[in-house]
Amino acid sequence: MIDTARPAGWLRAMPGVFVLIWSTGFIVARYGMPYAPPLKFLVVRYALSVICFFVWVVLARVAWPRNRVQWGHLAVTGVLMQAGYLGGVWAAVRAGMGSGLVALLVGIQPVLTAVWLSLRGGVVTGRQWLGLLLGFAGLVLVVWRKLEQGGEVSVLTMSLAITALLSITAGTLYQKRFVAPCDVRSANAIQLGAAFIVTLPFAAMESENIQWNLSSGGAMAWSVLALSLGGSSLLYMLIQRGTATAVTSLLYLVPPCTAVMAWILFAEPITAMTLVGIAMTAVGVSLAVRGQR
Repeated sequence: MIDTARPAGWLRAMPGVFVLIWSTGFIVARYGMPYAPPLKFLVVRYALSVICFFVWVVLARVAWPRNRVQWGHLAVTGVLMQAGYLGGVWAAVRAGMGSGLVALLVGIQPVLTAVWLSLRGGVVTGRQWLGLLLGFAGLVLVVWRKLEQGGEVSVLTMSLAITALLSITAGTLYQKRFVAPCDVRSANAIQLGAAFIVTLPFAAMESENIQWNLSSGGAMAWSVLALSLGGSSLLYMLIQRGTATAVTSLLYLVPPCTAVMAWILFAEPITAMTLVGIAMTAVGVSLAVRGQR
């Protein structure tokens, strides 16, 4: 008899595991960014991730996409969801924008996704709309303390943050619409390879070099092994299996989860407003996810 409980249990756990892994992104940035220019760090991360995925594909004898069209679609999603999104976020923070404001701007993505789907004739239920708005309100409360601390807002930083927002939104919708189901390992190798090619010329323009030490090396190792191999793979599978609105709503949980991690690791205070925001965000995401059933 085949045991189906374990695969079903893993599928139920995927969203939670993804949120936990994805939430470490700002933690890694805090460790590594002081010692590395953002795009050079990302280029090395992409290169090492491609090598890891390629070795994995070869050892596991995983099939590559069969036609050039799918290679092209995967490359487009890689440029949008890796190069555009991560490059925009890291560059905006490095240019002086506060991480709280970046999180808030990128956090508009689930609402932006729902609006686009509605305009294109897609179905977004009333429960999902309520969940999206409640989740965004909770997100504002979570990052409010960091917003009060202020952050440099300029044409450059706003452009970078908006680029990240539009990239992750377009990439999610594009993958859901055009990318046919294929093995997540070969798909990620192609996506990260495309991100590497696009980011490399911009990284070459940065005058600083990476200062390798325990902090930057540890940040790089975690970025490759956990965020790229783990987080990117989970995001790919979630988009393939779920609705775009439900998947993007999970990103609401990233700033609250990051706040808890920062409290544990760096003793950053958690206020009553933060706790209320975390609760509102959790309820909002629950409503948005249940709305797809």
